[in-house]
Amino acid sequence: MFETIAQQTRQAAEELLSLTNLKKGSIVIIGCSSSEVTGGRIGTASNPEAAEAIFEALDSVFSPKGIYIAAQCCEHLNRAVIIEREALPNAPIVNVLPQPKAGGSFATAAYRHFKAPVALESIQADAGLDIGGTLIGMHLKPVAVPLKLHVRKIGDAILIGARTRPKFVGGSRAVYDEALL
Repeated sequence: MFETIAQQTRQAAEELLSLTNLKKGSIVIIGCSSSEVTGGRIGTASNPEAAEAIFEALDSVFSPKGIYIAAQCCEHLNRAVIIEREALPNAPIVNVLPQPKAGGSFATAAYRHFKAPVALESIQADAGLDIGGTLIGMHLKPVAVPLKLHVRKIGDAILIGARTRPKFVGGSRAVYDEALL
């Protein structure tokens, strides 16, 4: 079961990379309900093993490219974010240690694996994966574009991808840089 979850996660992360312009230093927000992944209802059946499989799969895709994973905590921690300190070194941190039932299993796994983890109240990520309806939109840059990925589920959890783009400014005569779309 966990190998299938890891395989689906790697495939989704690789597809996200292929559909975005993420570069070294970019941030990908991950919202993950391990309860939903393993067939439960969000917030009811936290599964550390599923979260570990998902984290390790994502890390295997994003780390070699120098892309940071940001782990969104659950609503019990006001959807705070766990991230490597070096990703946003001057951001104001908050004091909390995620736990499987207070922060979520995925955020807990991220905290354990990161070299220098910190918790932040909010960020503006470049792209994201919402695994199980965790509502990652609050942590994306202002213009988020939903992505329909070929991988529709991770385990039993619905999966929605997102990328961001710069805001359009100007009127009917404005010309836009296609490379930024």
